[in-house]
Order: sequence, then structure tokens, then C-alpha cells
Amino acid sequence: MNPSWHIRTGRLHLSPVGWADLPDLLRLKGDPATYAQMLGGIRTPTQVAEELAADAQYWAAQGVGMWIARPAAGGPALGITGIHDRPDGRSPALRFAFNPACRGHGYAREAAGAALRFAHEAGLPRVFAVAKDSNIASRTVLGAIGMRTCDAFLRGGEPVTVYESVARSAPRPSEPWPDPMMPARSGRWNWGREQ
Repeated sequence: MNPSWHIRTGRLHLSPVGWADLPDLLRLKGDPATYAQMLGGIRTPTQVAEELAADAQYWAAQGVGMWIARPAAGGPALGITGIHDRPDGRSPALRFAFNPACRGHGYAREAAGAALRFAHEAGLPRVFAVAKDSNIASRTVLGAIGMRTCDAFLRGGEPVTVYESVARSAPRPSEPWPDPMMPARSGRWNWGREQ
């Protein structure tokens, strides 16, 4: 892996996910308390290995991807964060998931913020993130790192909010995303759309 893809923050070392991380990824992605909120839910060992292979390909093709977050001084993985493509086209998208034992210490905010900065510095002018409205912790992190709501929809009958971050040097989209709290042109609220 390219050494410039590693990120060091005040407390964390983010490194691109690799095969040496497979045991930690199996633990994180197989844990309902860590991964149940993620799109697709918890993963089987086969799914984790397939996603790891896809993550390596994404890094090679895009120069951004998923990182595993560890304490800067070393130690077990705390969680993951990074950029990936979503199957619904809201891409590129930021995602993160952290072990519940390390929540409440600002690690997700620190890691997700670093990943978002890296993405913009790598040339991505616009990055999305999606969180269930019931996932207050993730929504708080997204707001804390400067992402703004830009859309909303229903997934499986549950309200979901879409966030965006537009790089300061990037032009704003010519057609702005509707404010999810305002009626759409059709007169319906945006969060009323099932997707």
C-alpha cells in the first residue's frame, strides 16, 4: 500500500485495510453491536473477506478507501472508517463503525473527520454519508465533522438522512439537493419517498 494513504491524528493511526486486518474486521463486522446499523447489517466471514478484496481494489482504482483505526501507540482495532461506493448511487460515501467499548471518546469523529479531509484533498469534490434517523450517535458525528443534510428517504419504512460535504474549492452543484425539512416541488416531504 502507498505510505501516503496512512493517516495519523492526535490519538489514532488509520491504515488502509489489508489482509493482516482480517481477524479484526471479522470481529468488527460480525458484531451486531458494532455493525447492525450499517447498510446490509452484520457480515458473515465470507462477506468480510469479499469486502476486503473489494476494498483493496477500490484503493487501487480510486486512491481512497476504507481504513482500520487503531490507537496511535498501537493496539487492537477500534473501528473502521473510509470512503466507498453505495449501491444506491449516493457515492462516494463516508462510512464508519466503531466497537461499542470505545464509543463516547470521540474516536469516530476524529477518524471520520480525517477520512473526509483525506477524500477532499485526494480530489473528491463532494462526499455523501447516510444515517438512519434513529442512529443519533452517527448523525452527531456527521454534523460535528461539518457534513450537512441534503436529502432524506425511507428505507424499509425507516427514515434515513443523507448528508454531504462539498470541498471548499469545489463549485456547488448547479441543482442543489432539496432541504429534507422543506416540501419538495411535488408538495410531498422528501422523507416520504421510499427508496
